[in-house]
Amino acid sequence: MRRGPRAALALGLLRLWLAQANFAPHFFDNGVGSTNGNMALFSLPEDTPVGSHVYTLNGTDPEGDPISYHISFDPSARSVFSVDPNFGNITLVEELDREREDEIEAIISISDGLNLVAEKVTILVTDANDEAPSFIQEPYVVQVPEDIPTGSSIIKVHAVDKDTGSGGSVTYFLQNMHATKFAMDRHSGVLRLRAGATLDYEKAQAHFVTVVAKDGGGRLRGADVVFSATTTVTVNVEDVQDMAPVFVGTPYYGYVYEDTLPGSEVLMVVAMDGDRGKPNQILYSLLNGSDGAFEINETSGVISVMQSPAQLRREVYELHVQVTEVSSAGIPAAQAMVPVTIRIVDLNNHPPTFYGESGPQNRFELSMYEHPPQGEILRGLKITVNDSDQGANAKFNLRLVGPGGIFRVVPLTVLNEAQVTIIVENSAAIDYEKFKVLTFKLLAIEVNTPEKFSSTADVVIQLLDTNDNVPKFTSHYYIARIPENAPGGSNVVAVTAVDPDTGPWGEVKYSIYGSGADPFLIHPSTGIIYTQPWASLDAEATARYNFYVKAEDMEGKYSLAEVFVTLLDVNDHYPQFGKSFQEKTMVLGTPVKIEATDQDADEPNNLVDYSITHAEPTNVFDIDTHTGEIRLKNSIRSLDALHNITPGGDFTWSLEVQAKDRGSPSFSTTALLKIDITDTEMLSRSPMAAFLMQTKDNPMKAVGVLAGIMAIIVAITVLISTATFWRNKKSNKVLPVRRVLRKRPSPAPRAVRIEWLKFRRTKAAAKFVLKEDPPNENCNNNSLGNTLPPKAPAPPPPPTMAPNMGTAHWTVPTVSGSLTPQQPQRSPKPKVGSPIQSALVSELRQKFEKKSVGNKAYF
Repeated sequence: MRRGPRAALALGLLRLWLAQANFAPHFFDNGVGSTNGNMALFSLPEDTPVGSHVYTLNGTDPEGDPISYHISFDPSARSVFSVDPNFGNITLVEELDREREDEIEAIISISDGLNLVAEKVTILVTDANDEAPSFIQEPYVVQVPEDIPTGSSIIKVHAVDKDTGSGGSVTYFLQNMHATKFAMDRHSGVLRLRAGATLDYEKAQAHFVTVVAKDGGGRLRGADVVFSATTTVTVNVEDVQDMAPVFVGTPYYGYVYEDTLPGSEVLMVVAMDGDRGKPNQILYSLLNGSDGAFEINETSGVISVMQSPAQLRREVYELHVQVTEVSSAGIPAAQAMVPVTIRIVDLNNHPPTFYGESGPQNRFELSMYEHPPQGEILRGLKITVNDSDQGANAKFNLRLVGPGGIFRVVPLTVLNEAQVTIIVENSAAIDYEKFKVLTFKLLAIEVNTPEKFSSTADVVIQLLDTNDNVPKFTSHYYIARIPENAPGGSNVVAVTAVDPDTGPWGEVKYSIYGSGADPFLIHPSTGIIYTQPWASLDAEATARYNFYVKAEDMEGKYSLAEVFVTLLDVNDHYPQFGKSFQEKTMVLGTPVKIEATDQDADEPNNLVDYSITHAEPTNVFDIDTHTGEIRLKNSIRSLDALHNITPGGDFTWSLEVQAKDRGSPSFSTTALLKIDITDTEMLSRSPMAAFLMQTKDNPMKAVGVLAGIMAIIVAITVLISTATFWRNKKSNKVLPVRRVLRKRPSPAPRAVRIEWLKFRRTKAAAKFVLKEDPPNENCNNNSLGNTLPPKAPAPPPPPTMAPNMGTAHWTVPTVSGSLTPQQPQRSPKPKVGSPIQSALVSELRQKFEKKSVGNKAYF
């Protein structure tokens, strides 16, 4: 909406009136040092950090209207500060640098929205020690003659520091004041030559002195700091003529070779003025020692030989060369002299050469016995080595090339000529059996020459054999096996020994000796061992032989080996039964055993198998093939079953048993066996019969049992007698003498007593010949009537037959003879004189008499 002219005029008049009615705001002036107000006379250190709050503008408005603050800078100046318009806080926004800008002009203003009041202020920037000293007029280079007096000033250095106060003051120091020839004035910066020090161009043409400029220190960002700067002063020393000439490259050696031509250069000496900065001219001359053979060029210093080497009479020449300085005015000045050694040198144009007795030679031969003494010299070799050159060209080494460690050569190093000696180093290696010929090369090679000339000669040594070896068997022991039935003269084994020596020393003779060598012989040349013609070998008598065999050469050197000969068993023995006719008693259900032995030494020749070849009646017995145990067949379990198949009703069988070995060919033998059969029921009816049956085949058992019973009776009697004796001894009564009269027994009982007394002396079977009288039950032991002799002790009752629970049956020893079967109605306790007991006693006596010949009675 556009206003009309009248409206605009009215609005302007209104504003004018309002302005004339509102008073302008103003700043507070708080004086010097205040940080609040109008920034009048405000100063700020140059090291104030950027972002710091440095001042607060503060003012007021008379009407109390809100006010705002502003700060501005000249467009060409930096905007160093910023202000918060509401609170008047002034912040440093750029770094200050007093050395670049020590005052800052700004326009600050305050406004109440209608009136704006502006003021121009100047902020002073105060100094901080933030500048280091800086040298001016660099670089510092000065030329000083080497003869400058001590303590003289050389140069002045100058450094400035833009800081004010102590931070802007500068002092000077030398960095290494103790290791230099110079001194520094700390305030003026003048460098002087230290008192007592001198300069020498020939030692040092320049000196580099480090100078330090340091300010007086000041505060920077709250800390005390000191800044410094360094510069280098180069002092160039100028040379002054004060040194004699100097030779370069000493010592000097020259060589004239045998093919050098006269006028040839030998060497050049070089000298220079000791004052190298401004050197004078140098002239050379020979003082003495040349004998006209050498000349020197006075300007170049080249020495030349003027005669042919063949005309030179000395091998070494010692020359003295003088050098003289000539000043710019042509006047001779300082002089110097140096020795020069010139050697006449032979060319290396001759290699080492070997010589024999007749001249140059490259092959030497020698014959010698093996194993010579250690350190022996091979005197048959006449070898000389020579090098026709002179000096170092004639120096060479000698060595042997070939099997190492056998010989060594002397000398190892030769100069010009030497006699060559070869010495034995390892006698054991010189062995004819290893090497018939030893071949070496003798090498001579130069040591220090670039050509390394060399030559060789062959050394051939023919070895001669000696008897240095012992015959050695191919084995330490020999094992042989031959059949025991081998005839006399049979070959057993061949032994072999080898002697590596040649000729008669290598021939070996064999012999045997030892306790087992009697049945054998050995061929002395072939080493074949064979049996004696009369030898009869038996493996059962001696199964193994061992003895020693000896191999010996003609000088008695020998070695031994052991021979083991094993006889192989041959089946040459028949199995043998103890008797060809035997009688056995079999308890029903218990086997009897027959046994045969074979005297052969080894299996299977001595293994025996058993079989029944004939039996009457048949089909009653079985025999174990390996053990010889004979049993009733499983179908026969009682005497009644036997009675039914026995002809005539008896219980006696005859068997023919064969024992056959397992050898090849096999041998066999037979024995007749008579078997009587009884059962346990019959034995249980009479304890005596049972005992006799048990001991029928072993009478010594019966003798032992009876002897034990008698010993017990005697012991009891001794105990009773001893007890009675001690009882009477303890009593104080004197007992009357009592005499017991006994009636002499009748002859019959005496005979029985005699039989008992003879029991210990006669055959053991006689103890069973007894006659038992009926016991006298009414007889008193103390009676003096007819006293019967003591009865024989009753045999122990047979053990009770327990039912078969898987345990072994009790076996009654078998006794040859026959038993009459008892009737069932008879008393189960027959007397000693019963028919069964009498028959058993009779058979036991006969059996015992047969066997007691080889046995000793046991009591």
